[in-house]
Amino acid sequence: MPARGLGRPGDRFRDPKTKHGDAAGFGAMLACMQRVPVVPCRGRFPCWVSILGLALAVATHAGPAPVMAPERMLADVQALASDAFEGRGPGSKGEELTVAYLVEAFGKAGLQPGMPDGTWTQPVPIIGVKSSFAASWTLGGTRRELVFPQDIVAWSAQTNAAAAVPESEMVFVGHGVTAPEHGWDDYKGVDVRGKTVVILVGDPAVPDPRKPGELDPRVFGGRAMTYYGRWTYKYEEAARRGAAAALLVHETKAAAYPWFVVVNSWGRERFELEADTDPKVVLAGWLSLGTATELMAANGLTYEQAVAEATRRDFKPRVLAQRFAARSQQAVRRVLSRNVVARLPGTRRPMESVVYSAHWDHLGRDTKAEGDGIYNGAADNAVGVAGLLELARAFGAARKAPARSVVFMAPTAEEQGLLGARYYARTPPWPAHGIVANINIDGMNTWGRTRDVRQVGQGHSSLDTELRRAVRAQGRKLLPDPNPERGMFYRSDHFEFLRAGVPALYMKAGDDYADHPPGYGQQRVNEYIDRDYHKPGDEVKPGWDLRGAAEDLGILHAVGWRLADGSSWPSWSRTSEFRDAGMRRRPGR
Repeated sequence: MPARGLGRPGDRFRDPKTKHGDAAGFGAMLACMQRVPVVPCRGRFPCWVSILGLALAVATHAGPAPVMAPERMLADVQALASDAFEGRGPGSKGEELTVAYLVEAFGKAGLQPGMPDGTWTQPVPIIGVKSSFAASWTLGGTRRELVFPQDIVAWSAQTNAAAAVPESEMVFVGHGVTAPEHGWDDYKGVDVRGKTVVILVGDPAVPDPRKPGELDPRVFGGRAMTYYGRWTYKYEEAARRGAAAALLVHETKAAAYPWFVVVNSWGRERFELEADTDPKVVLAGWLSLGTATELMAANGLTYEQAVAEATRRDFKPRVLAQRFAARSQQAVRRVLSRNVVARLPGTRRPMESVVYSAHWDHLGRDTKAEGDGIYNGAADNAVGVAGLLELARAFGAARKAPARSVVFMAPTAEEQGLLGARYYARTPPWPAHGIVANINIDGMNTWGRTRDVRQVGQGHSSLDTELRRAVRAQGRKLLPDPNPERGMFYRSDHFEFLRAGVPALYMKAGDDYADHPPGYGQQRVNEYIDRDYHKPGDEVKPGWDLRGAAEDLGILHAVGWRLADGSSWPSWSRTSEFRDAGMRRRPGR
């Protein structure tokens, strides 16, 4: 369903004599550029550097210069984020429309079906569970009903018609972390089997003894969140220890999103991988900060005192005076969702591949919400999918494919816990040891051109060097994640590739805008989190300018092409937590 009037990919830069794309030659490219409308340069951004980078790209490899069309990207976003797609929820009409749109677009880009059996999709068996729960605690014979969504948001991964947590002891386990490398154990050998654990979100905020007022970077990454701080880890650890229920305390700063995100994300149908054998608690949930404060007060603690206790290595789990109970009626359905996979076969090493990814799903539609209840997901992640399609068109327009295959994979159910990417990484359609790297796109710059870009999660592999080279070729700056405490590194699909031992890159928009004053980018980010993130308001906004996104895609194209047309493999940093998984994935190398 390409936008009308935009023509075929590569038409603008097509040489009529050779029938090739703009990579047919340096002179042909320059000739073509004379008849292409050029976006005027504004501010102090060095446009001539971009043109030089374009020329060098043509001169140094057989791939097309990364000519990304902002207006075509915007047309893709407008289609994917339209009400007709109903929020692109897995197992919905929106999934059917989205998959059909992507398959058609990948085909028109000149790519081949990405599955070995000649199909475009990888089936992903998932189970949807809609929990209608009642929860309470008792204290001194008095029952306190916990009200959804003011007090608690909870769900069950149980796939039967009913689930229950019989009245059980409540245990405060601090941050719920067991990290031997940091000499940290919040459980201290306490048996929590069959009990309800109450857990703080985030990492323990351990002060730096050398720098008053700062966090110790040697313990849990200091200011930066580690995986121990993520809700996924905390539920996993509680389940491994046999807890019946795990309740996380929500704090906006520590969780990096407000309470309404919890309600909108977890308050409706939840999905799990059908084949996932990892242990699960019977009931997982979040307590509001006010409810948690009330809980602690009944045990003679202010909430701040409870947090202070939990930041010490000698913290010991505290048995609370309340006893918790819950029951849930379950509406269960099995869904065969799909990852959309397209492939450009390599010319010399086709069994080795570079995988670009951008999740196609969002939160679907809430029929009980006010208004249309459609979570359009324009910024999250229709714009990322539009970027994936532009990259596919650029690679597909090349007169010669690179040595390695290039895979374009749009995973399902990212919003449910990275499920589609996890399934792909664990059961790849092509040999796992042949995946060279993953380049993931989740959100893009929608407000104009920047002089910088951000990398989320530096220091894991030599892909850092590749990214830095491509950024410099555009005359721009590469900066680290400005908000590592938000844990963005663990919140998108590249993380599942890393866990499987595949080096991965995750790049985000910069903040130094060419046409806007300092602080404009952070202002836009804050507005998005407050007003639109995981809300029906995430729609295409007046004034969106995807020129910056197009330039960012040029960087990702350059990195991917260099990897795909080379013969070397990314090397792991000695300090990366994923190094061992990477060594196991590729034995003998």
